[in-house]
Order: sequence, then C-alpha cells, then structure tokens
Amino acid sequence: MTRIVSSVVDGVAVSDEAQPTIQSLNPAHLDEVVGEVRLAPARVFVSAAVVAKNAQQAWADVPAPVRGRAIAHIGRVVEQNAERLAKLVVREIGKPYAEALGEVREIVDTCDFFLGEGRRLYGQTVPSEMPDKQLFTFRNPVGTVAVITAGNFPVAVPSWYIVPALLAGNTIVWKPAEYSAVVSQAFHELFVHGGGLPDGVFNIVHADGAATYEGLEQSLQLGYIDKVGFTGSSEVGREIGALTGRHLQTACLELGGKNPLVITPSADLDLAVEGALFSGFGTAGQRCTSLGTVIVHESLHDEFLRRFTAAVDAAAVGDPAQDVLMGPLLDAKFAERYEKFLGWVQPQHTVTGPTGRITAGNPRPGFVGDPADGLYYHPVVVDGVRPGDELFDQETFGPIVGVTTYSTLDEAIELANAPGYGLSSSIYTTDPADAFAFRRGIGAGMVSINNSTSGAEAHLPFGGNGKSGNGSRQSGIWVLDQFTRWQSVNWDYSGKLQKAQMDVADLEPDTGFELGD
Repeated sequence: MTRIVSSVVDGVAVSDEAQPTIQSLNPAHLDEVVGEVRLAPARVFVSAAVVAKNAQQAWADVPAPVRGRAIAHIGRVVEQNAERLAKLVVREIGKPYAEALGEVREIVDTCDFFLGEGRRLYGQTVPSEMPDKQLFTFRNPVGTVAVITAGNFPVAVPSWYIVPALLAGNTIVWKPAEYSAVVSQAFHELFVHGGGLPDGVFNIVHADGAATYEGLEQSLQLGYIDKVGFTGSSEVGREIGALTGRHLQTACLELGGKNPLVITPSADLDLAVEGALFSGFGTAGQRCTSLGTVIVHESLHDEFLRRFTAAVDAAAVGDPAQDVLMGPLLDAKFAERYEKFLGWVQPQHTVTGPTGRITAGNPRPGFVGDPADGLYYHPVVVDGVRPGDELFDQETFGPIVGVTTYSTLDEAIELANAPGYGLSSSIYTTDPADAFAFRRGIGAGMVSINNSTSGAEAHLPFGGNGKSGNGSRQSGIWVLDQFTRWQSVNWDYSGKLQKAQMDVADLEPDTGFELGD
C-alpha cells in the first residue's frame, strides 16, 4: 500500500483530498513509488504559522533544562531507529547506505551537543558605572521559526535548524523538499514522539515552491513568523533574503557552493586524490560542499590528473543499497539540470571517458546493478577550466569536477575566490606557511587542511559567505545567535533616578603627580 504523506498542523494531519498529490519515486529504482505527497496551498502554511505562534509562549515557559531533556530523548529515539531511517533515505533520495547512516548519526550528534545547552543558555551580570545598580543580559527565543530545507541532506541539515531552535524555546513550521517528503515525515514523527512535544510546537507543511513563498510572504506580513532558516540555491536564497529584509528580519541562509581544492607542490598526492574523489563524487556531487574545482600546481598537474582519473574510473557507481561511492541523481529535475551543466563543456576543455546518463549504449564498466533502473550518470572530470567558463564560475550540482592549474599560491587563492562563493575550501600541503596563508586569503567560511571540502561536525560552525550565504552560521554554540535575541536589563535599587553617562561615580586623580628626585 502506497504511503500517503500530508502536512501536520497542531498535531493533526491535513487530509484535504482536494489537494494535488505528487509521487515520490526511488531514484535508484524509478518503478518504485516511495510515497504519495499531498501538496498544501499557501493557506495551510499560514495556518501552521498561526498555530506555532500561539504555541510559542507556552513552549518558551517550559524550563530550558526540560527542553534540553526533550532534545536528549529525541536523540535516543533517532539512535534506536537509525538503520530504519537510513534505509528510508537510501530509498527516497538514492544516497549510498554508509552516507545515509552517517547523516542520521549527525542528528544524534546534534542532539547530544544541545541536550546540555538547556542548562547553558547563559546570560551575564555586568558591572554598572553607578552604585546600587545591577546590569544583566538574557537570551530570549526569537519566536516562531520557518525552516525551509533541501532534500540532498533530508535529515541532517533540518536537525541543524530544528534542534537548537526548539532548545531555545522557539516553535517551528518546517517545509521540506517535495522529493524527500516521506523521509521528512519520518523525521517529524521521531521528533514529536521522541521528544514528547506538545501539539503546535513542531509543524510540517508539504508544499511546492510557489505556495511556500506565498504562505511565507503572508505569514511575515501578518507577523506570525519571526525568523526564517533556508537551505537551497543561491538564486532562491536571494529571494528569501529580500523578502525577510522587507520585514526587518535577517534570514539564516545556507546556500550553494563552488568549493575549491588547492594542491601545493608539497602535498601528499595520493591523499589529495582520495579527498578529491570523495568530495567531488560522494552523494553524486549533490552537496553544497561538493568539490567544484581542483586547483593544482602546474608541476603536479599531469601526475594528479592521471591518478585522479584512474581513481574515478575505478570508483564503484550504482545501486546505493550496495557498497558504492555514488548512486543516482536525487530526482528527475536534477538530472535535467545536470544535462545543462554538461552542455557547458567547451572545445578548450578536455574530458576523458564517457559523459551523460549511464545506459546499455553508454555503459560504465563495473556498474553495480542495472543502470536502466534509475537516474545514473557518469562521473566526469573536465580539465582546463578557467575563470569566465561557466564550469568554473557556476555551481554544478552533480558528479562533475573541474581541474585548473596555478604557478604561485597567491594565484591559487585568487582562483579559489574568483567564482564569488564562499562556503567550503580545502588545501593539501605539508607546509604550515602555505596552510596559514591560504586560511588568511580564502573567502570561505570553512577551511580544510589535508581533508576534503565535505564533512561537518556538530560542534563546529557551518556556513558561508558571498553567494554561499549571508554570514549566518549553523551548528555548535554559534547557531544559538540565530534563534535567540539578547535582552539587557538594568535594575536600579538606589531609590533615586541615576542617569547613565551623567551621574557616574568617579575618583579624583592627581594627573600632575611626579616622583621626587
């Protein structure tokens, strides 16, 4: 029986059968329908925002340590269901099982970090410049948070928003990607039941992009949404940022990337090849942190390219339920867009091996499974990309990696910054001077040294600059600044009006004092 997925508002499924439905297909086996998704109109998003707004004060009144215990319980329930949830991720978006299990682990790690933050939502006592007066600071929840996420990381990335937002006393309206709706529904159920969350605290709305934007716009106009978190493309991120800006809000934006990997003359070349392979083709290149361009020193170019293309040719590609590096593309719309990216290959570029969809007529040796079953594409390495080429300048969401050369480290840093994104970056070197010069010069929010461009830990800030975001950060203690607002309190118990900068206690110095001879 096909699973029907509906929005859940105030603890109740929105089961209006007049709403249109779409099928969520297994991209590795396109004949398998994972679920039927009932798409909500804008009014459902608005109603979810109203419910969340009404539930927020009561949730904020729950003591923060108790909210921390709810996060602890969620982590344990997710841990108990880790294999089931990971297998569902494999089925619905085609992520290899090992990666899917690692993604589920990220939820647990995030919960483990934040379960104690309920006891550490610290403010400060601050000394006053006047007697008989005390100054304090408090962290208050923002209010009601709209979270809009992509489906390439359907459970890890939402947890980066939702766990700290709930911990801080906010309520949630979550709009996940349509093509990962079944996984999202399971995530929602684990959180609500695992945390014992009251109705209205965490609502989920399944809608297309147009209805989501309309519902968000109306909710902002009516004052129901106090903060927006968005993970997706830079193009849509600009629209979300502009919309929230009109309401004097700053969205938390986690957008695309064109992530560089620099290889210096002192690099361990085998390690660099391994890092480039995983960051370029893990999740079929469909990560915001996926490798965009390898920037290799001219003295190592030929040898690196030989080893890298050999590693790509030998990589296991196919059924994500098996032991493979990469499976299918996430959804038909991404396959269509990837075909456009392949059209950016120009005569001045060099491509070795086949490109396009893997088929019986366009085979890949050693393919795991039957390529006719799903949206499988050849991993592609394009040598000779330069600034001005679309392949160099633009994010390419899929299994395609560019290669270019440099002669000096300053040139490498200039090339790494040239596309204008600023999410993740990597340098392979054994020279500390090169590592620190790269760190100073790169515009990315995240820097890896002798590691790939992909990979995040739950207690380290995650986020980008430039076209990759507006400087907001997720994960660790830093994300609390997205979901709380500082409140300052001054308490004067002197019994009289003391005016700051005017009635200041002072001592009389002898500024002309000199020591005797």
